[in-house]
Amino acid sequence: MASEKEEEYFARLEIERKKKLEIERQKIIAEEEKKRLKELHFMHCPKCGMDLKEIEYNKIKVDKCFNCEGIWLDNGELESLINLEKKSIDKILGIFKR
Repeated sequence: MASEKEEEYFARLEIERKKKLEIERQKIIAEEEKKRLKELHFMHCPKCGMDLKEIEYNKIKVDKCFNCEGIWLDNGELESLINLEKKSIDKILGIFKR
């Protein structure tokens, strides 16, 4: 009887060990996939896929696609633009117009 309980105990330990290993493996795979996707998409236009060029105006960095003329903002940049005076905004928009 003790032998059966020992086997059950060690079987559970083995299952837990394998479960932890699988969870770690899944985390590593997810991190690698996140890194791969970032490398694939970083500084590429979400609309057409071409390279984005960073343009700084008035200490605000804006990502511009010269292929489809898209303008892309990072987190917080829209708020920074909103805080500019209307005249400054008109100047910025004038730079990006064709």
